Amino acid sequence: MTIKILFVCHGNICRSPMAEYIFRKLVSNAGVSDQFVIASAATSSEEIWNGRGNPVYPAAKQKLYEHGMNCDEKRARQIAAKDYAYYDLLIGMDEMNIRNMQKMFHNDPDRKIHLLLEYTGIFRGISDPWYSGNFDTAYREIEEGCIALFEYLTNKLK
Repeated sequence: MTIKILFVCHGNICRSPMAEYIFRKLVSNAGVSDQFVIASAATSSEEIWNGRGNPVYPAAKQKLYEHGMNCDEKRARQIAAKDYAYYDLLIGMDEMNIRNMQKMFHNDPDRKIHLLLEYTGIFRGISDPWYSGNFDTAYREIEEGCIALFEYLTNKLK
């Protein structure tokens, strides 16, 4: 069984790529990479120019490098209608991402849309570090959410 996860934020240059790479590292370290498809996307097209997405924001990229992850090949992409059928989970970083996805995917009839931190028992969004400048806090919260999501899914697979 393969679980397909799409992490989603506003621009796909900070939070959702951090979640994508943190989660990839978790599944790799656990030796279960073959059981997951992991990607990330944006609700907006702001970081996509002439059909090409911008790379991960430098401060987010640096945070990933500090933790041994290389995201050089990652480019922003916008979420598409076909993503709802393809992915098992669409994980938003904040409430606005959730609202945008629910609007796009007709109020989530299959209950695939979730807030990342809900897996930690905290029902709030992760502040966008592009605006706050606080990449340490964003990284820590995203990592906590990814660990909790991984534990949830691992228990579900047993």
